[in-house]
Amino acid sequence: SSSGHLVIVPFIFGWEIPNGEAFIFDVLVQLATLVAVFTFFWREIWLIVCAVISSIRQRNPFESSLARLGWLLLLSTIPATILGLLFKGLITRAFDSPLTAAIGLLVTAGLLVIAERVGKRQHRLKNLTWIDSLVIGLFQVSALFPGVSRSGATITGGMFRDLKRPPAARFAFLMSIPVMIAAGTLTAIDLLALPNTLSLLPNYIPGFIAAANVGYLAIRWLIKYLTGHTLYVFAAYCTLLSLITIILILIRS
Repeated sequence: SSSGHLVIVPFIFGWEIPNGEAFIFDVLVQLATLVAVFTFFWREIWLIVCAVISSIRQRNPFESSLARLGWLLLLSTIPATILGLLFKGLITRAFDSPLTAAIGLLVTAGLLVIAERVGKRQHRLKNLTWIDSLVIGLFQVSALFPGVSRSGATITGGMFRDLKRPPAARFAFLMSIPVMIAAGTLTAIDLLALPNTLSLLPNYIPGFIAAANVGYLAIRWLIKYLTGHTLYVFAAYCTLLSLITIILILIRS
């Protein structure tokens, strides 16, 4: 969970970052992640967008497999979009709590274990139904809170609906785009309203570049990794980092 790490890492190292400045950095890093997803999947995104537009013109939403995938991706983002807007205040406050992020990491670990234990993992994206899409979208709702990995939760949802690991990962990253665009637009508006945004941008550009490049490499590596490996190693990492954080919270309190 990138959002969880953005909460936990400053806490572990004792960095005292003003809320306004932390908000600017967090927004830029999340936008960099969006750039990474676009860069890796740009050809597939372009084909899906063209297919959806064509399906609208032809008044046949499922005229092709790509158009069908595009509509299913949009459908999967509805739960997180609605609940994200309704509970924006509660979600924003959660980002001030390392304990919430630590609990979120434990939730992520649990979801990843469930992903490996449940589901037959025999379907590809062409087998996905609208019910599958909504179920995966409901899994994404949990990732609105720090510590719960968006990709981890949605990959779990895909595998829960019998998708193989690589297709589940592709759908997870693609479905993140509409939500990240919506969230990025809303937070960018808040960002521009801050008086010191422009003056701080030069300091944060290296972070943006680093996040975009590491994000791209991570996506490329993960898609290949999931072809023949399980998710247990990520569950173990999330559990370990969560326990370290909780222990530090207890010690410092």
